[in-house]
Amino acid sequence: MTDASTGAGPGTGAAGAGRVVLVTGASSGIGRETALQLAARGDSLVLLARRTAELEVLRRACLRTGSPEALVITADVSDADAIEEAFTTASAEIGPVDTVVHAAGVAAYGRFEEIPAASFDRLFDINVGGTANVARSALRHFDAHELTGNLILFGSVVGRISTPYLSPYVASKWAVHGLVRCLQAEQARGGHRVSLVEPGGVDTTIYEKAASYLGVQGKPPPPVDDAEKVARATVALLDHPPPGALGRSTEPGHVPRLPGLPRRLRPDRRTADVPARSR
Repeated sequence: MTDASTGAGPGTGAAGAGRVVLVTGASSGIGRETALQLAARGDSLVLLARRTAELEVLRRACLRTGSPEALVITADVSDADAIEEAFTTASAEIGPVDTVVHAAGVAAYGRFEEIPAASFDRLFDINVGGTANVARSALRHFDAHELTGNLILFGSVVGRISTPYLSPYVASKWAVHGLVRCLQAEQARGGHRVSLVEPGGVDTTIYEKAASYLGVQGKPPPPVDDAEKVARATVALLDHPPPGALGRSTEPGHVPRLPGLPRRLRPDRRTADVPARSR
């Protein structure tokens, strides 16, 4: 099921004058910052997450910032039917969605054998299944409305490396990386633009909310960027899309350290800043 509410604000133009962008994970972190930056550009927004109260606060902020319309949809990305319904609702309320930023995700810490199977599976349902659900619905929606769509999906620097005590998150981001490369290949000939953003440590609440089976709460690996910086790189992919379907992605530099873990088990190479760059 999805719950939706909308409102018009003093934007820079009528609804539909700019892009219609659906942002998942919009209630906090990178999703929230991306929505605010898109609002400042006059885009109409569909704000999707599981927490309605936070989305309503964001909706009002987006309208004040410049979005002509902002629609709140409460949904879980792991629910394929809810995501399909979200696109249908958005199209009816605001207009066809031509751009999607999928920033929803969760993490979990612990030794692999000590993380309950249910927790491991739930993380995969959200990070991998949710990415597949959003991508599938987005591509179908773009085709149904004869749009050249722009789809941005979120991986991570750990989607190209391995690091201890984050096995479900690392494995899920490797899966997302592989899925995006397949989508890019399939869309390469006159299809939709598909981009992958792979940040390193980012100061968001994902670490505070993460399940931990280590006895300590996880922290982002240094150096830590703020969500606003990652959002700027994300919006840049929309404002200046590369030609064709192959989008830009961040390039991981080195293996990150994990604060709070035994030093003998930490990777011993430094992290590098991970700017978005063209592939």
